[in-house]
Amino acid sequence: MRTPLALALLVAAVAAVPASGAATRSIAVKDDVFSPKAATVAKGTTVVWRWQGDSPHNVVVTSGPVRFKSVVQRSGTFRKRLTRAGTYRYVCTIHAGMRGTIRVR
Repeated sequence: MRTPLALALLVAAVAAVPASGAATRSIAVKDDVFSPKAATVAKGTTVVWRWQGDSPHNVVVTSGPVRFKSVVQRSGTFRKRLTRAGTYRYVCTIHAGMRGTIRVR
């Protein structure tokens, strides 16, 4: 027989797993830097870029299995689910040297 505490912990653990089982990875868009600059994720992961600085930025994939871009913004988030394996290199086209890489396995 299970104890009420063990049963409650089991229910809480199951409830914490997203229904789709999809993972999420956050990348901060700070003033003139992506943080982290490099990340490795599994296929199907949704990457969320979160604006945290004062300057406007965008996310533009310059090479990789799929190319995409966000609009220029000062706050908020941009999400993209990455379903194809490979290396995605991206930049902010407003700020030279602001670069990042995501490896999808």
